Amino acid sequence: MLDVTDLACRRGDRQLFRSLSFQVPAQTLLHVRGRNGSGKTTLLRALCGLLRPDAGRIRWKGKSIGELAEDYNRDLLYFGHLNGIKADLTGLENLRIARTLDQDPVGDDAILDALARIGLEGFEDLPTRMLSQGQKKRVALTRLILSKAPLWILDEPFTALDVDAVDLLQQLIAEQVADGGSVVLTTHQEVPLTQGAIQRLTLDEADD
Repeated sequence: MLDVTDLACRRGDRQLFRSLSFQVPAQTLLHVRGRNGSGKTTLLRALCGLLRPDAGRIRWKGKSIGELAEDYNRDLLYFGHLNGIKADLTGLENLRIARTLDQDPVGDDAILDALARIGLEGFEDLPTRMLSQGQKKRVALTRLILSKAPLWILDEPFTALDVDAVDLLQQLIAEQVADGGSVVLTTHQEVPLTQGAIQRLTLDEADD
């Protein structure tokens, strides 16, 4: 369970949110909503341990994420605004490195199968600089297919995707929740679930 208590974050002189408390149990999707400037991205980065909140506690499985350190990172998959794709490397090479950094390397056959599922069969050996923006996003999203992390934190993952990719991403998120995982995401897209629960959190100001 992800457990957040009395969280507060500022940007410069402006208070983004304060006294924010919520829990994200297994088999739960938390949809974080709010207008631009409300602090959605700031909240997600705090949940990942990428920035220190001004107040409050973030715990995973009952322990502070700071105390857990690498153990928390192994349980977490974060997908931010940037694709994190190296332009001179192929999709296969990018994902090989990503899985190693995620401390869960997999064989090339598994990566190739995942790239085929996400619609990139035939593009595996092209440098990603030759791919369209949507295809680059698909390379990055292939991490979700390969991931075994119980917690996904996704910041606007549907941006720049075509209809087929949107449908597939919705399916991957639904599978993660049905399999006992947790998902926290910001999106303007509704994600249907056949199992598990959907929670919604709206930030007052409303996106970074």
